[in-house]
Amino acid sequence: MTQPHRSDGIDPAARSRARRRAAQAIYAWQIGGNPIASVIEEFRHEQDMEIADMAYFEDLLRGVEKHCAELDANLAPWLDRDIAQVDPLERAVLRLAAYELRHRPDVPYRVVLNEAVEVAKRFGAEHGHTYVNGVLDKAARAWRGAEPEGPLRG
Repeated sequence: MTQPHRSDGIDPAARSRARRRAAQAIYAWQIGGNPIASVIEEFRHEQDMEIADMAYFEDLLRGVEKHCAELDANLAPWLDRDIAQVDPLERAVLRLAAYELRHRPDVPYRVVLNEAVEVAKRFGAEHGHTYVNGVLDKAARAWRGAEPEGPLRG
């Protein structure tokens, strides 16, 4: 059973699927070097996108592409190596989450962290999710500070 849409019209399950697809698409963009518009079209036609929030998926991809250098520089203080040396899937997840933390203040940082860790567990290396969690936990505290407790929405 899927979660119902919230009163603001956001479907959290569709957003989660959009994030999973976005991490895969950012990975493909990093590896293949194709323009992000081509990657979006490829995913639109080849992936099961009707169950994902397509508008959010596109916002994530276009945002990561537009702000990539800024995101990498913002992540650098919490990385133990150069961003280019981070596993490509973990790099995709970090960039995606960094974009949400920096440019989507409407999404609580706990949602961003939980989703990023779940994506890294699902697609990444065996312990990649712990690395992603450590980096993003420090980054979120610095970028967002304390957020009020309450229900997770995102």
